[in-house]
Amino acid sequence: MDLFQAIFLAVVQGLTEFLPVSSSGHLIVPAVIFGWPDQGLAFDVAVHVGTLLAVLVYFRKDVNAILRGWFAQVFKRIPSPEAQLGWAVILGTLPAVVAGLLMSDIIGTHLRTIEVIAATSIVFGLLLLFADIKGNKRLGIEQMSWKIALMIGLAQAVALIPGTSRSGITITCALLLGFTRESAARFSFLLSIPTILGAGLLMSLELVETKQVGLWQDLLIGAGFAAVSAYICIHWFLKLLDRIGFMPFVAYRVVFGGLLFWVASSYV
Repeated sequence: MDLFQAIFLAVVQGLTEFLPVSSSGHLIVPAVIFGWPDQGLAFDVAVHVGTLLAVLVYFRKDVNAILRGWFAQVFKRIPSPEAQLGWAVILGTLPAVVAGLLMSDIIGTHLRTIEVIAATSIVFGLLLLFADIKGNKRLGIEQMSWKIALMIGLAQAVALIPGTSRSGITITCALLLGFTRESAARFSFLLSIPTILGAGLLMSLELVETKQVGLWQDLLIGAGFAAVSAYICIHWFLKLLDRIGFMPFVAYRVVFGGLLFWVASSYV
């Protein structure tokens, strides 16, 4: 990769990992248009490390409180809202793990197409708009029960279909279940931590097995720019969410889906 490609892909990954848009299409389209070679597994691991670092640093106080509360309940039988949220994150992660183990080959073989990404970008974008309009927005993240977390986790499993958007579908589900915009987004971001960590570990194991290598310069650039762009994205997204709502993201997804259909028809 040249320097521009490495920075561009890292920033795109950092932004789209947490915004309710899909990262799949945003990484595929530039490669098709500019004729870029695949960035390689090592670079994928690097940008995932960057986005994981960003969300851990941003939510460091929340993560610390959740871990302390969870361990206190497990080993000392001391219940707390933080422990409850920790269990919610664990339960919310399980459906995606199971679905990934069972469906990853099918999804990778048959669903990673521009047409699928275009359709899911539009359909799940409109579903996000419906959830934002119809949700009563009364529940806070402290009211996250294990049943609700499991339902959001099942929604997250759907995000294995390219173009769906992991953050988009989990926020959509939380809104439909009555959570405020900020609570839906915060739980989605917390839920991303074990998900990104698991994906990064799996890719790292595959990297070791296939003995793929990458230039350290590219990997450091990828991790660094992904981390910075993801951190900025999380901060401003939460800051502006109640003011702007989800309509700008829905409009963007619809336009982007239309662009993908055009790209698919132009580059066959």
